[in-house]
Amino acid sequence: MKNLLLIACLCVVSFANAQAFRGKGDQKFQIGASFQDNGTGINGTYDFGVGENISFGVSTTYLLGVNDDLDAVFFDRFDIKARFNANLSSVIGMDELDVYPGLSFSTRNFGGHVGARYFFSDGFGVYTEMNFPIAKYDNDISSLDPEKKLNNQFVFSLGASFNL
Repeated sequence: MKNLLLIACLCVVSFANAQAFRGKGDQKFQIGASFQDNGTGINGTYDFGVGENISFGVSTTYLLGVNDDLDAVFFDRFDIKARFNANLSSVIGMDELDVYPGLSFSTRNFGGHVGARYFFSDGFGVYTEMNFPIAKYDNDISSLDPEKKLNNQFVFSLGASFNL
């Protein structure tokens, strides 16, 4: 029991140096898998801190596995977004955990996202993110081809996060 307690304390101490968001000038790169209806893919994001709790960035997704019933070409599978984040690690008082709600403007829609990053060291961590459309470019989503709906739905992503 004492050994287990010692290992847990060492782990907590080793995580104490990790800081999820440092504020102005901080740079994060994330790469991971995205999951949604009719497809799975790869997601990459880059965020740059412009203030104590504000970052701007870019995010892109490419769907690798698409339902065989869909005739999705490259432009149906690809999406790129400009994004704004409100990084809340200093607000919630946990340096190693960054919870970040935000907004994004993409080639497919205007949307929102909620994510979290946890850093195990100064350079490496994990992230999870949920993206959702707020306003689609075609208000009548039922009139869109199924291929066009691929990037106009709820998306769940998870993967690795890196400090640059």
